[in-house]
Amino acid sequence: MHTGDYPLLSAMLLTPLAGAILAMLMPRSRPDYSRIVGYFTSVATLGLGVSLLLTFSKHVHGYQYVERHHWINVLAVHFDVGVDGISLFMIVLTALLFPIGLLASAREHDGKSFTVWMLLLEMSLIGVFISLDLISFFVFFELSLVPMYFLIAGWGHGRNVYAAMKFFLYTMAGSAFLFVGILTVAYLHHKATGVWTFDVATLTQWTSSATAMSARTGRLLFLAFTVAFAVKVPLFPLHTWLPDAHTEAPTAGSVVLAGVLLKMGTYGFLRFAIPMFPSAAVHFAPLLLTLAVIGIIYGAIVAAMQPDLKRLIAYSSVAHLGFVVLGTFALTTQGIQGGVFTMVSHGLTTGALFLLVGMLYDRRHTRLISEFGGLWKSIPILSGLFAASMFASIGLPGFSGFVGEFTSLLGTFLSRRWWAVVATFGVILAAVYLLWAFQRAFTGEPEGANVGLRDINARELATVVPLLALSLFLGFYPKPLFDRSQTAVRDLVAHVEQSANYHAPEPPAPTAEAGR
Repeated sequence: MHTGDYPLLSAMLLTPLAGAILAMLMPRSRPDYSRIVGYFTSVATLGLGVSLLLTFSKHVHGYQYVERHHWINVLAVHFDVGVDGISLFMIVLTALLFPIGLLASAREHDGKSFTVWMLLLEMSLIGVFISLDLISFFVFFELSLVPMYFLIAGWGHGRNVYAAMKFFLYTMAGSAFLFVGILTVAYLHHKATGVWTFDVATLTQWTSSATAMSARTGRLLFLAFTVAFAVKVPLFPLHTWLPDAHTEAPTAGSVVLAGVLLKMGTYGFLRFAIPMFPSAAVHFAPLLLTLAVIGIIYGAIVAAMQPDLKRLIAYSSVAHLGFVVLGTFALTTQGIQGGVFTMVSHGLTTGALFLLVGMLYDRRHTRLISEFGGLWKSIPILSGLFAASMFASIGLPGFSGFVGEFTSLLGTFLSRRWWAVVATFGVILAAVYLLWAFQRAFTGEPEGANVGLRDINARELATVVPLLALSLFLGFYPKPLFDRSQTAVRDLVAHVEQSANYHAPEPPAPTAEAGR
């Protein structure tokens, strides 16, 4: 267990919090001061994230950079943090998207309040991915709802208050199941051992033993955790809050929502639901795989029928996250690694698409596909970046989307062949709805308000290019991500196999005949 000499994770957590407090103290008459604080602290957090990525050891089993602090001793609640290969890239992705989101929102009204809520959201999301105590995880899990609610309600468009309330109520309802599950696990552990604890490692070791609880109890607790995480993903049929939240949110809100917030659900499956209840995870895997495949196909079909370009991309997230759940519940090393890879890739590609749609809205004040046309000739650079982002989202070889989805499907094919076969049609449908939307919005001759539009500027370019460059880099060279996640994923699969007496199929070793 590598702890390091510097409390790097605490620094990553406290930097945006300090920035939010400092921005709050800035005079409201000078919102630029608050924005500068936001840029500085979010970039500093990104620097810490890069340091974490570069110093993370891919050979260490278990958590690294572990810190343990007493918090509420009377309730046995501690502030324990750490990182492994599953959480590493979600922390770094969070640190990357926030300076980009703040830069993309340089013209938002009330820059002081916007910056404060963004930094508080960044702090809470980092807290989710580093927490090794169930209560501290739950606190950050819930805390993230508050700034996201105010960002949608205060800076969104159209029915923004309705969308914010729907987002809050849906996720709060799911969290109620999570809270009950956490308390029940802690109570059962205390009843069996006489010790109160919310430590993730301790409870995982206990709950996954054959004698800890009955199979029925384990399945009920797994479902309690699953409901909360399925709402957050969101998994079909609990997805209806997502299109409204995405469509009405400000551009930065959509980028963070797609890039990181949805991944709290898939991360929750990998960190808590599957390790703590491996037998139940194996038992319910066919159900969750079925819901994932339905989400992939349904999301793609409904996306194709959307007249609103941003809503179309929102429904594409339902399909993309379906691939993450598909790979996760294949319960193979390849499937889970593909799911983790897709979590990162989706944040890059869909984040870029939402940024570009936001730029189009700033120029035309509409997102209706029918209102566009001929944009390629009017704004060629922005159109070219949209085309590249679209191909990355489709999963064109050379971009990260292809690597993630292909690995998820391969891992699923090893253990759940027919689910993988049906899910493959989702890749084809993604090409259909995105290419059709691109044809209607960007090809042809520009008319009316689409003539003479201002092309992308340097500030906007600086937000999109890093995301596309990273997608391209990971598409050609996925080894850094796979290498750093492999140990944690293999440990998880081995834990499920040992605890649930389940064997995850692996690809056959090459033979002499195959090499001829």
